[in-house]
Amino acid sequence: MPFIGNQPALSYTSFAKQDFTTSATTSYTLDNPVANENEIALFINFVRQEPTTAYTASGTSLTLTSATSASDDMYCVYLGKAVQTVNPPNGSVGTAQLVNSSVDLTSKVTGTLPTANGGTGATSLINAGITSKPYFLRYSTAQSISTNTETVLQLAGAIYDTASYWDGTNYYFKPLVAGTYCIFAKQCFNDLSDFDIAQLRIYKNTTRIAEFQIRNEFVDGQSLTLIEELNGSTDYIQFKAYHEKGSSITSGDGGRYSSFAGAFKLI
Repeated sequence: MPFIGNQPALSYTSFAKQDFTTSATTSYTLDNPVANENEIALFINFVRQEPTTAYTASGTSLTLTSATSASDDMYCVYLGKAVQTVNPPNGSVGTAQLVNSSVDLTSKVTGTLPTANGGTGATSLINAGITSKPYFLRYSTAQSISTNTETVLQLAGAIYDTASYWDGTNYYFKPLVAGTYCIFAKQCFNDLSDFDIAQLRIYKNTTRIAEFQIRNEFVDGQSLTLIEELNGSTDYIQFKAYHEKGSSITSGDGGRYSSFAGAFKLI
């Protein structure tokens, strides 16, 4: 029947092949009928045989001039039976052949994602997706922060918490699954005076990995976002506040000045 639609620019051809179980005989049966011996290429022990001289063929009958033995390896390639397809051979498509946004990564990209340009850690995040909800997202009700004392932010209010990843006794985020996480936090002060120094500090276990400092009564908070790899067993993330005002200040009030923190798993 005629071709419907746009004719593909290229077709890829592969030839049918048949392997024979050899024995001490000159007669064999072909899987596909042929007009004559010139329509097949016959190989015995990987040596191509000469049509008419070494063998003849007609229909599905193949006749050898000399009988084979059981130890011989014999196969033929059907030169007159070409199978055409518009699918390119495996491993033949490059970047230039792909249309932008043409590949559905959700269904086609599976398993462990590679790193970007040979990088590790944060550089591999170009291949990562973010889950629809955070692993935890908590906020602080009013909490007093003493002068010159590093205080753990309790973040007692829960907006979202997956599988109790937040430890409400020790006040830290401890994931159950190893991976790379995006950690974010914001600390607000509702009674910081002019030129007072206040800091938001983030710890991985007992090591401070990030901090942000403000010194102005008109700036009511500061934010931090970082990427961190956590082992899913002993690693945890904790948020702390520190200030150098002459008296205690309040971090968060559950409303306009709420402090909060959360995390997404990237990889």
